[in-house]
Amino acid sequence: MEDLMAGKWGLALLLEYVFLEVATVLRIRVGLDHATRVGDVLLHARGMEFVPCSQHFSDAVETFRNSPAGVSFVDAAIITIARARNTRRVVTFNRAFRRLRDIEVVP
Repeated sequence: MEDLMAGKWGLALLLEYVFLEVATVLRIRVGLDHATRVGDVLLHARGMEFVPCSQHFSDAVETFRNSPAGVSFVDAAIITIARARNTRRVVTFNRAFRRLRDIEVVP
């Protein structure tokens, strides 16, 4: 996370869908106050760009339809936007990304 926030791989993109997942999981596991604080930090982080996903929805649906097993819809949106931005790098713990030839999982 330190490398990501330090810009080692360029500007970090925070997709709307990823924000929704993080906020939801934190609210369920540790409560609304913590989820709200973390959400504020993410939305105001200097090294991160928030990416609304509505304009990418149709393309993400297509990516989802053509993705290997283990790729969620949110993952498909990440892949779609990475490709649209001509970047190969994705920071994730999801091993399904490693099966994609045009995506590089970092670190």
